[in-house]
Amino acid sequence: MKAIFKSTVPPLLVLLFIYAALSKLFTFSDFDQQLHNQSFPGWLADFLLYFLIPVEIITALLLCFKRTIKTGLLFSSALLLAFTTYIALVMLHFWDRVPCSCGGILSQMGWTAHLIFNSIFLILNLIALYCHIAEREVSKIVANDQTGEAENLRKE
Repeated sequence: MKAIFKSTVPPLLVLLFIYAALSKLFTFSDFDQQLHNQSFPGWLADFLLYFLIPVEIITALLLCFKRTIKTGLLFSSALLLAFTTYIALVMLHFWDRVPCSCGGILSQMGWTAHLIFNSIFLILNLIALYCHIAEREVSKIVANDQTGEAENLRKE
């Protein structure tokens, strides 16, 4: 089961983040307008405008390589948690007005569907991250046991 999460979740996340980044990039002026129509300060909208697209692309790239996959899973967890929290706050009427700045197909979803979609990806992401962390810990234990056995045999 761990192998399934480790092999299928990262490519799904790559597709999700590349799609999200490209949809923002191809509709950049709309994305800019939507961010500046949010209920947060203009300086934050300016920051997010130039921060989100590169971070989504970098996250997708980190998920493509065995050496950086754990970092990619951490980045994607943070992004998904931020997006999911935003949606939850929207649904709790935290702001007076809440225009969606999502692109492409995601902009067609209602808030409940969007929350469920993001929550599923966040849960899958966290499970895959756990599987990668657990595997490394087991590998360290096995390596230490093998080293310890070899040292014990030499001492006798």
